[in-house]
Amino acid sequence: MKAKSLQDLKAMRQQLAEAQKRATQAAAERARAEQQARADQNLFARAIGPTQPLRAHGRVVHVPPPAPPEPRQRALDEQAVLRESLSDEFDASTLLHVDEHLSFRRPGIGPDVTARLRRGHWAVQGQIDLHGLRVDEAREALGAFVRDAVRAGLRCVRVVHGKGLGSPGRAPVLKAKVHGWLIQKKEVLAFVQAKPLEGGAGALLVLLAQPAR
Repeated sequence: MKAKSLQDLKAMRQQLAEAQKRATQAAAERARAEQQARADQNLFARAIGPTQPLRAHGRVVHVPPPAPPEPRQRALDEQAVLRESLSDEFDASTLLHVDEHLSFRRPGIGPDVTARLRRGHWAVQGQIDLHGLRVDEAREALGAFVRDAVRAGLRCVRVVHGKGLGSPGRAPVLKAKVHGWLIQKKEVLAFVQAKPLEGGAGALLVLLAQPAR
């Protein structure tokens, strides 16, 4: 860089002085940092006392393999299946209200709810017919039906279990089991026997809880 005038020369001298000042400050900061590092090292050495270097052992330290991923979704699915499993041995008889018509309501649900359900206050939005199914098939079908109905936001559904007239001994095998299965489903708030034109003693009107938001 060449100075063309006295003013340019003064400017050059000022820039050089500022650069030298910055260099001096940087060197001083490095010296202070090094001094602080040595002081910290000496303090650590005094704190731990005399040391002796380890002998070379020639061994190689291998990095442990990563842990296998946990099948979390599978575990969640299995937990959901356990929660939704229905027992065939559940005795629903003590929880049913038997007057002129059979009904059930979960604790906290008032009798007005079953009365309105019986009068058709809620329109039937879905139906499952368990006729002709074995007990295992009916249990799985009913559980899936209730789960899907709740997810779809249905409030009232009809479950047709039949009167058992075609069963051996004309005993309603599915009827009592359906009562127990529905009571075990926390999504079921109440159910009543259907009107004669809607299936009578062979069907139930079921009120479902609304899905959680």
